[in-house]
Amino acid sequence: MIYQEGKKVSLGFWPKPARTPVVRTVVRGNNGPGRVIGRPVSAYKTSGVANNTVHSVSSISMNLAGKQQVRRLFAKQGVLRSRELESRGITRVDLARCVEEGVLVRVGRGLYATADHAPSEHHSLVQVTKRVPNAVFCLLTALRFHELTTQSPHEVWIALAEDARKPSLDYPKLRVARFSKAALAAGVEQHRVEGVTIRVYSAAKTVADCFKYRNKVGIDVAVEALRDFTRKHRGGANELARHARICRVARVMQPYLDAIG
Repeated sequence: MIYQEGKKVSLGFWPKPARTPVVRTVVRGNNGPGRVIGRPVSAYKTSGVANNTVHSVSSISMNLAGKQQVRRLFAKQGVLRSRELESRGITRVDLARCVEEGVLVRVGRGLYATADHAPSEHHSLVQVTKRVPNAVFCLLTALRFHELTTQSPHEVWIALAEDARKPSLDYPKLRVARFSKAALAAGVEQHRVEGVTIRVYSAAKTVADCFKYRNKVGIDVAVEALRDFTRKHRGGANELARHARICRVARVMQPYLDAIG
């Protein structure tokens, strides 16, 4: 028995001093398991530290490879949907990391582009194409694309089949026109905008469509488009007449053609 501050304390219950933690460094050699500098540690602790080190390096390598894969994908297309990236092996975690680190930026709901991507004047058409792949740009939007109008529509006009479901987009705002099967398929052109293929009606088809939907766009807009078309496309009379027959507006357009000619 000994005394501590006037109290008898048993040697068996004497408080043990706190142990100072020992820091051990594991060095991996070219061959064989890791070895410890200083006091030996158990094989379990040595292998655990070594495995954690290898795992961290592996994770970094995977992240770098993922970023390189993302850059290759966006080199082909300027804008991609999140589901397109997932189908090519880019997980949502990788996508969020790329946005956080400034590799990608979100340009719309579920749409991404590289940080240095420069949007064009037709960027809204790219956004709609990605969200509504079966849409064809028509009427005022197509007129603007072909520079056949001075109008600047606040909505994006798209043509859909008569029985197609109307898409719901928060931005940009859509204006849907219903086309018959023959009118929907005629005069569709494909153009590359920001690396994305968009579908838009030809200039001649768009003029004929404007006369068909003159109650929606206005007869003054249709006549302006016809005047600009005849001036810019002097050899397009046959194509214009063909689309006028498809849209069943040949008789409606003829007086305006005579006046312009």
